[in-house]
Amino acid sequence: MVDARTPVLVGAGVAHQREDDPATADEAVRLMTTAVQRAGEDAHAPALLAQAGGVLVPRGSWRYRDPGRIVAEHFGANARTVIAELGVLQLTPFTRACRAIASGDLDVAVVVGGEAKYRDLRGRIVGHPPVDTVQADAVAPDETIRPSDEIIPAPEREAGFMSAPLMYSALETALRSSLGESVAGNARATAKLWSEFSEVAASNPDAWRRDPVTPEFLEHPSAKNPMLAAPYTKWHCSQWNVDQAAAFVLCSTEAADRAGVPAGQRVYPLAAVESNHMLAISRRAHLHRAPAVRIGAERIADSTGIDVAASAVFDLYSCFPSAVRIQARELGLPPGVDGRSLSVGGGMTFGGGPLNNATFQALARMVPMLRDAPGTTGLLTFISGIITKHGSSLWSTTPPEPGFSFADISEDVAAATPALDVVGEHRGVAAIDAYTVAHEGGAPRYATALSRTADDRRVVARCDDAEIAAAMATDEWCGREIAVDGNRFRPHP
Repeated sequence: MVDARTPVLVGAGVAHQREDDPATADEAVRLMTTAVQRAGEDAHAPALLAQAGGVLVPRGSWRYRDPGRIVAEHFGANARTVIAELGVLQLTPFTRACRAIASGDLDVAVVVGGEAKYRDLRGRIVGHPPVDTVQADAVAPDETIRPSDEIIPAPEREAGFMSAPLMYSALETALRSSLGESVAGNARATAKLWSEFSEVAASNPDAWRRDPVTPEFLEHPSAKNPMLAAPYTKWHCSQWNVDQAAAFVLCSTEAADRAGVPAGQRVYPLAAVESNHMLAISRRAHLHRAPAVRIGAERIADSTGIDVAASAVFDLYSCFPSAVRIQARELGLPPGVDGRSLSVGGGMTFGGGPLNNATFQALARMVPMLRDAPGTTGLLTFISGIITKHGSSLWSTTPPEPGFSFADISEDVAAATPALDVVGEHRGVAAIDAYTVAHEGGAPRYATALSRTADDRRVVARCDDAEIAAAMATDEWCGREIAVDGNRFRPHP
């Protein structure tokens, strides 16, 4: 007998479009509303939408003051609205809803996110920016969840080390060095992984890009796949100019029973963990590690008795190859283990990477896969920042006997993550721990290095010499010494 307060996901819905004429395309909140409607239909209980006591939305690139209010009013729901700002884990709206349902504070919740960046892009291209719904100045969500600290500190900003491609490609070089991979060997490994993801996207009807690409295409930069931030090309990077939305209806088991939701539609959140420990990339002693992933898996195993690595399906947060590869290593999952892909939807390059809700697309794809394989489990992971925060969630059609489990593992992660002091102005020799080479027009422009001084402090510095940057793009520079002057560097004689 399932406890009446056990939270359950009963409906999942997606909406996407690819209209070249922005005038005929739906705005982001319209896509969200469509996804919610489809989630209610998927539950075989659309009446649940009017019963929603909460609508939770992660912040997007849109300018709506409270899109959850628009969604709630559309379905006639008297709901409390919540926005999770950028820097908050995409898992948090789900854990907030599930905990409120389990405690009896909420019976029905809608979690929804969406973007219409492709529509906006097309509007700029044709010279007719589309018009979005404007809410009154007085409109505001009932609650706004904000991160507790900044993700990119001053030394990184001052060295121009700020974009996600630069930062994740630097992590890739640190991982490459730790594994003993050559530059060419690393390029082959990431190309193989991402090509496999493109094959997954090809079979996903809701993927943004469904044309599979070969490892050779990804491995070798070209006009169609230029280098952006060595070792990453354009098609190693998350693609966020997409029009995609996804929505979920969660409720208590009691509410699902009242609404007549069929047993076969029910997917239970077994456990979720969040690490909200924030440590800037420049302060991390071990750039190729993410202790939160391992600790999260251990905590889920403790609460459920289930080894997450034995899950039938996985979706590891996939903004860039280093994110997937680092998570997989922490979980003991080599790529393609036992024929199981590390992505259910094709990743954020091919499946689509709508800002701050790409994991919603993955969960919407995972739900029917679990329904088709009753009793199996699915692992879905979340990242905020540059693997700054991490979350893990385990899902199954089998309800959790002890009930839904949630843990904040921030303190454990902080204790397990060695930190370095960052030197803002260093003059002297340092050894490179990780680096990246920014490209413009496919050509090397400058290099940024995360290096370590003799007294074990971290330096973030940049080299604007294009010739040196070109050499760093083709050779291995991790471990090499450089001469640092303030936040600039040159090779050490």
